[in-house]
Amino acid sequence: MKIVLASNNRGKLAELQAMLTPLGVELVRQADLGVGEAEEPHRTFVENALAKARFASAHTGLPALADDAGLCVDAFGGLPGVDTAYYATQFGYEKGDDNNVRALLEQMQGQRNRSAAMVSTLVAVRSPQDPEPLIAVGRVVGEIARERRGSHGFGFDPVMFIPEFGQTFAELPPEVKNAHSHRGHAAQQMLALMRERWLPEASQM
Repeated sequence: MKIVLASNNRGKLAELQAMLTPLGVELVRQADLGVGEAEEPHRTFVENALAKARFASAHTGLPALADDAGLCVDAFGGLPGVDTAYYATQFGYEKGDDNNVRALLEQMQGQRNRSAAMVSTLVAVRSPQDPEPLIAVGRVVGEIARERRGSHGFGFDPVMFIPEFGQTFAELPPEVKNAHSHRGHAAQQMLALMRERWLPEASQM
C-alpha cells in the first residue's frame, strides 16, 4: 500500500517508514510527487495534521498520512506548540533546528520549572473527503536540559531530557528513541488503527 506523507521532513519520513514497515506500507514524501506545503492556520496539532493530510490526498489521489508535532513547555503555558518549527524566528533568528534549540535555551535561562512534553499527532485519510480519519496521539514528558547533549535525532532532541533513560532523545540510539518517542507512541497507535480499519487482512498475519 502506498501512502503519501504530508511532510517534506526527511527525519520524519525515516522514522515513520521504519515504524510502518510491518504493514508493508510504502511512504512517499509529498515533495517527491510535486506537492507543496499545505497551509497550517490552526492552533491545535490535530486540526493542522488533518488539514495537511487532506491537502496531500487531494493533490495526489493517494491515502495520506500527516504528522503535526511540537514542544509544549509548561513554563510557557504549553507554547511553542504548533509554532515549534518557527520558534527561533520569534527571537530574530532564521528558521532551523539549531536556532530553535539556541532560542529555547536562552528563553529558559533562570526558569526553575523545566518540565515539557513532546507531542505528536498523526492523522491518516483514505481520501480528501474521508469522514472518519484515523487519529493517533503520542506524548512524552521530560525536562528541558540546560545544554545540548547527543548527536542523534533532530529538532529539540538534544535538549529533551527523558528521566526514565537519564538521557536526552539525541543521546539515545535511534531504535530506542523511535520506540519510546512521542512519534513512536503515535505511530504504534496508528499501526494498530490501520491494521484494524484499513488493512484487516494484515491483522491475520
